[in-house]
Amino acid sequence: MRFFTYFYEGELMRYFYKRPEEFNKYSGRELLSYGLGATLYMPADRSNFHQEILSKKLSGLTSVVIDLEDAVGDSRVFGAESLLVDELQKLFRALKEGFISIEELPLMFVRVRNLKQLQTVKERLEDAVHLLTGVVLPKFSSENGAELLHAVSKIHTNEHPFYAMPILETGRVIHKETRMEELVRIKQIVDRYKEIVLNIRIGATDFCGLYGIRRSPDTTVYDIAILRDCISDIMNIFGRIDGPYVVSGPVWEYFSAKNRMLKPQLRQTPFRERYGDEGLHWRRRLIEENLDGLMRETLMDIANGISGKTVIHPSHIKIVQSLNVVPYEEYVDASNIIKAATGEIGVMKSDFANKMNEIKPHHYWAEKIMLKSRLYGVLHEEFTNIDLIKKEVYISNS
Repeated sequence: MRFFTYFYEGELMRYFYKRPEEFNKYSGRELLSYGLGATLYMPADRSNFHQEILSKKLSGLTSVVIDLEDAVGDSRVFGAESLLVDELQKLFRALKEGFISIEELPLMFVRVRNLKQLQTVKERLEDAVHLLTGVVLPKFSSENGAELLHAVSKIHTNEHPFYAMPILETGRVIHKETRMEELVRIKQIVDRYKEIVLNIRIGATDFCGLYGIRRSPDTTVYDIAILRDCISDIMNIFGRIDGPYVVSGPVWEYFSAKNRMLKPQLRQTPFRERYGDEGLHWRRRLIEENLDGLMRETLMDIANGISGKTVIHPSHIKIVQSLNVVPYEEYVDASNIIKAATGEIGVMKSDFANKMNEIKPHHYWAEKIMLKSRLYGVLHEEFTNIDLIKKEVYISNS
């Protein structure tokens, strides 16, 4: 599996200075934590999931969460569990019979409601549990976190890795008077199980629900003051150089067109200057499909040190993953910083003569860029992330 499988060989050579590498659930944790990309959520009561994976129906899909929590009604939980188990067992048989290889499977996770459900699903799946890369743990807190991660550690083995992705979305995290104490306590718990924690996820929808807020497609999480402040504190605790985790971006929940209320968030100039009238036409399409807000929010995620994003529609996959590809200039700067970290010099001029690269302050950034470059690839100097987004990809709405 790799990003941008929908590009032909010639297109990969044209656009990429450094091509995306192959990866799967058995890749090392540090690299894999950057490999989630656009993580597609789908309800666990969705039938024929295994056929969609076998037929590679979802173009560009690299990670998926099968949701047993909010996406399934309370009265349908048992049926959803049974369907999920049945679909994964079918997919496991197809793997054993050679209809698909582990290299072709996306990273698959199940989002469970609680510890009991995690144990139930694991027991019902039997050996098919090895298909899963791990589990998503909603409502993760200092009260339930330790027992949840302990249960995951019992499933995880060196032969068959099984990771946890905690979601921070409780009142004690969003409420200002309890936030920092709760985040510090959660961090202490997570640190004890660091080798099985793949990344930290942010539950923006649940946070908003606690305040009766729902952002529109014209606003990002960074425009909502309560969310912005909370995300800042989460990154402050979990993004530090002395104990870092990959933090994934909140869900983008819009995909259908409707009348705009606010000014579109994609400026005309980059599209007009690079592509002329065709660029303006293409910009209009992105706006009509409510993808301009997603682009803006993803760029803000990246600027704030966040990698990857939760999405709910296949049309989002290409956007998120294209915007995470490393530009040539960033890759060269990062490479030079890593090479220069010998203690001989402290600062040097960028090869592009437009900035200073300070070896110690920029070293952690450079390490992250190098990890991302392995998975997402590096663009040739003459191309931008927008060139990748222009690629037409078939999207099924079913």
